[in-house]
Amino acid sequence: MSEAPRSGPHQVLLALYALFALAAGARSLVQLTTRYDEAPVAYWLSLAAAATYALGWWAIRQASSGHTGFASVMLWIELAGVLTVGTVSLLVPDWFPDASVWSDYGIGYGFVPAALPVAGLVWLRRQRRSPA
Repeated sequence: MSEAPRSGPHQVLLALYALFALAAGARSLVQLTTRYDEAPVAYWLSLAAAATYALGWWAIRQASSGHTGFASVMLWIELAGVLTVGTVSLLVPDWFPDASVWSDYGIGYGFVPAALPVAGLVWLRRQRRSPA
């Protein structure tokens, strides 16, 4: 099956998802192996964020050729994760002695973790509306 050409917004989404998968994954692996006892919950949540970014990258890549179901599920899971972790990190800061990627809605990354799934869902909605 041939792939659909990627639009500018699609390429930007793919680049950001790849960057965040790498950044969150590397950060969490370093933290888990060198400082595990300091904040294991935050570090495991960062690893979970990295996994959602990696799966999100693949899902968004597939969505350009019409396979949008998995992308929709992944983007909603990611948004739920960043909203849940962001809210809990503000309400119960003792649970987060060190930040995760999604702590405070991704403030450490310029709130990109909160904006990224929203941008992906907007792109996906437009993808579904465009004529085949």
